[in-house]
Amino acid sequence: MNDIVKEVRVGHLCCGSGFGAKGFRKGNARVGNLVAKFRNIGGVDVDPAGVRDFERFAGVKGTLLDLMSLEQYRAFHGHEPPPGWREATPDDIRAAMGYERPHIWFVSAPCKGFSGLLSEKASASAKYQALNGLTLRAVWLALESNKDDPAEFFLFENVPRIANRGRPLLRAIQALFEDYGYAYAETTHDCGELGGLGQSRKRFLMVARHREKVPPFLYEPPKRRLRGVGEILDRLPMPGDDRAGPMHRMPALHWKTWVRLAFVEAGSDWRSLNKLKVEGGVLADFGIAPDEQWRAGVLGVNRWEDSSGVIASRNGPTNGAFSVADPRAPAGAGEYGQYGVRGWGETMGAVINVKSPGQGGFAVADPRTGFGPATHHNILHVHDWGDTGKTVTGGTHPSGGGLCVADPRAPAGREGSGKYKVVAFGEPSGSVIGASTTGQGAFAVADPRPKALNGEHRDGYSTQGHYGVVPWGRHSGAVPAFAKNNNGPWSVADPRDMPGELLQGGPGAGLPAENDKLVAVIRALDGTWHRPFTTLELAALQSLFDPDEWFGFEMDGTSDSAWRERIGNAVPPDAAAAVAGVMGRTLLLAWAGETFMLSSDPIWVQPLTVALSVDTPQRIEATE
Repeated sequence: MNDIVKEVRVGHLCCGSGFGAKGFRKGNARVGNLVAKFRNIGGVDVDPAGVRDFERFAGVKGTLLDLMSLEQYRAFHGHEPPPGWREATPDDIRAAMGYERPHIWFVSAPCKGFSGLLSEKASASAKYQALNGLTLRAVWLALESNKDDPAEFFLFENVPRIANRGRPLLRAIQALFEDYGYAYAETTHDCGELGGLGQSRKRFLMVARHREKVPPFLYEPPKRRLRGVGEILDRLPMPGDDRAGPMHRMPALHWKTWVRLAFVEAGSDWRSLNKLKVEGGVLADFGIAPDEQWRAGVLGVNRWEDSSGVIASRNGPTNGAFSVADPRAPAGAGEYGQYGVRGWGETMGAVINVKSPGQGGFAVADPRTGFGPATHHNILHVHDWGDTGKTVTGGTHPSGGGLCVADPRAPAGREGSGKYKVVAFGEPSGSVIGASTTGQGAFAVADPRPKALNGEHRDGYSTQGHYGVVPWGRHSGAVPAFAKNNNGPWSVADPRDMPGELLQGGPGAGLPAENDKLVAVIRALDGTWHRPFTTLELAALQSLFDPDEWFGFEMDGTSDSAWRERIGNAVPPDAAAAVAGVMGRTLLLAWAGETFMLSSDPIWVQPLTVALSVDTPQRIEATE
């Protein structure tokens, strides 16, 4: 039976750099002999660099267009728009889509005003309220642009906090959906689980289904295992490799930041630094020394399998690495080896006139004890409490025979004091005396309660993980727009060998000043290099490209901060591809006239199921 290809057209508003659109291009779905093929028909954004990126990754023309109303523009920018600026209209949206009707609208509106990284006070300002209001206007422009022939699906994606901070806007958007004939539901999803990423990234998703056009259920994409950062980064070259381009350069950090990162335990954050002993602003228990050989390997010893350095005219052991760790037995060592011990079954070497243990192999491993049962030497012997004693002799010193015993009884007068004794949590304490430190009595307790911090259990302690270092085998958290080493867990304990050109300092070189900016390699206590992620690595964690095909990946511009903002705002392509697959399957069912399909996949969140299957408008708000 030949396959019948059905095209699924996707339109994007607030499209950013187009990585979500890239994911839709990778989507696939099949129902019987019906096969879905996704095609992006256009994208709209206000950022010129983002639009240029969109055209590269989405494979279709992007449109530079400000979707704000005049009132929103004034509130956000604080001034009047430039000459020639005008409010976007539904016809502008149709033109941006090449006058093609999308089957799916995908809107990922700006989320800064809803982000937890923004204070509650700042989020309530007129500037960010105007930015938040763009979500409602973008949805209205999309709905109005094709009101006579609506899109089958509408996807609205944002940060989870929009469910709280943006509740009035969500209600207004849902009222629009009802007016235009859509059933809808809210849910959250983890992009990391949908796309099998090396990070966990929770996002808010509102899905609207046109009730007349799409009656079937929407099934949930299968969840995949979160990967460790090392599984992804190990496929990239080391930071600073010229082949990977400027996005893989190591950022120059303050020297004090490098030192802090080196002392953060992998898997932890800045709180590790509280364990350090600092006296007068200096680490009391640690020092930093150059990771280089002193004077080109003075007294250096080469391994047996290593190659030697250049042999110069002066090649003595004290002016270079001109010694070798030779695993072969020295000639004659078996005959004259000092302090040699012969096995019981071996032959003896020649007996010479000097025959003490320090002058040759004149010792033997004798398996006999040397003491028979009839003897009573038992030097320093301690009897068990249940054993019989040996012969009592005239000697009374422990070294004079078996005159010691392991007595299990408590020493007289020690029952109530017990230096360094730890009392069980359910036992009474000893007497409290004037001197009550742990060395003067039983003044310690085995406390089974969990350690608390600031009155709360530690596992409930919320932190952004400043200076956090991620272990090589663990996945990262969500990559936000400003992922820097000092505002979250954006460093990694990298076990790979460090490039020599990155090593700083040398013999006799002084340490940099605390605010000197440089690229440094400090070998941390766990033997790894604690360093920030490069911009290219953050893109890899977001699945913006295949790590096995890293060569040639680039984004518009030259600014790391601009790249990182667009990467943090991106919808991971692998997660978008998973969503595209289930939506494509639902569309194929609808186009085939089916209203139900038996599937082993779970239906995507029960409230969403109701929203996508009922024929009357309902207000349904899902919570985790």
